[in-house]
Amino acid sequence: MYNLILFGPPGSGKGTQAGILVEQHDFLHISTGDMFREELSRNTPLGKEARAYMDAGHLVPDEVTIAMLRKRVDEHPDVTGIIFDGFPRTDPQAAELNDLMREKDSQINALILLDVDADTVVQRILGRGATSGRADDLKEDVIRTRYENFLNYTSPVFDFYENLGLAHRVDGTQTPEQVAAAIDAIIGRRLQEA
Repeated sequence: MYNLILFGPPGSGKGTQAGILVEQHDFLHISTGDMFREELSRNTPLGKEARAYMDAGHLVPDEVTIAMLRKRVDEHPDVTGIIFDGFPRTDPQAAELNDLMREKDSQINALILLDVDADTVVQRILGRGATSGRADDLKEDVIRTRYENFLNYTSPVFDFYENLGLAHRVDGTQTPEQVAAAIDAIIGRRLQEA
């Protein structure tokens, strides 16, 4: 299996690139946002547990998120690879994900950061906001705060994987086709090294 983390701020193109990778390589795309919405809407035991934390205004603990990830991975034992989108967001989550992969006799092969500046993120999300129906996609100050939160709280995960020799940067301001080609080049190199 080839497992990668698509990493970047909101609006960096992770969803677009995940779709391309799923189509080209038949990878399983696990978006933690989608995963949470599904578990909550289906009112599963994990969804109920997550909702209890969210309703109290707390972050969902890592162990609940990891349990959801484990469930999703277990449901798809025959995939050629997994794209993790939106997870990990912290060093402890990165360590937990590495542990989960070891349990599955696998590993994270690469973290790919879609590097996009704040102004590009704002422009993209405001454009998306015209059709997304999400209120937080329509306010520039909220978008900039989300971008800053990514830089301040999530980007250290890049260093975690860089220390393992697995982190790569791709210029996310290029066309989707150019970004996809850069990602394919990284995947090809990593597969040759394996």
